[in-house]
Amino acid sequence: MGKGPGLYTEIGKKARDLLYKDYQTDQKFTLTTSSPTGVSITSAGTKKGDLFLADVNTQLKSRNVTTDIKVDTSSNLFTTITVDEPAPGLKAIFGFRVPDQRSGKIELQYLHEYAGISSSIGLTANPIVNFSGVLGTNVLALGTDISFDTKTGNFTKCNAGFSFTNADLIASLALNEKGDSVNASYYHIVNPSTNTVVGAEVTHSFSTNVNTITVGTQHALDPSTTIKARVNNAGKVSALIQHEWRPKSLFTISGEVDTKSIDKSPKVGLALALKP
Repeated sequence: MGKGPGLYTEIGKKARDLLYKDYQTDQKFTLTTSSPTGVSITSAGTKKGDLFLADVNTQLKSRNVTTDIKVDTSSNLFTTITVDEPAPGLKAIFGFRVPDQRSGKIELQYLHEYAGISSSIGLTANPIVNFSGVLGTNVLALGTDISFDTKTGNFTKCNAGFSFTNADLIASLALNEKGDSVNASYYHIVNPSTNTVVGAEVTHSFSTNVNTITVGTQHALDPSTTIKARVNNAGKVSALIQHEWRPKSLFTISGEVDTKSIDKSPKVGLALALKP
């Protein structure tokens, strides 16, 4: 476990990654090349049904400054500049998208042994201001995440969360949607040597009185191959197998079956990530 409680986005992240990361029903190809001068180029293409999406991302690193420039098939240009440690524990992030003139945003993150703070503001006349803060330790953490629209004078987001972490277990509880929904998650390492993990997430919506329950697991067949599976109370069962055939080069096959609609064909996704 690392020092400090981390940022608010890390509350429940281990369970979310277990239950949702790498599952997909599309076909995706990613190729990353790097140079000794700190320049890396990543080309990605995704086929969603009859639609094909692609983007090229160029990353340049110079000392503690990282610049990411991405262009996609919709002629959007995304630029993100990250300055790491301009002061101890501090990170500054500036981003914008062309041609959207209202997309500029600056964010500051600060990590301390007993706190994690992130604050961002849009670079417009009437910006949306976001603040999230976590207090505690690497064992117990309590935090909040709020957004305020200065144009309307309303809070657009108001969440609060709590997490408990020990060597093999992480549990979290969050109140989201301005108090309209509550989310509880559980992540447990059963066997560290085989990376065997189980986890669950339960969400209840007070306005609709609907519960969503997702349970999942993962297991390493060998140091290079991992299998994952999940099921939810809507009757959807998903599984994947991921093989790292060389460092940071991954091949993933995933599938999803709706047990309440057996007549429908299963959804299958393929992902190939190459980093020579």
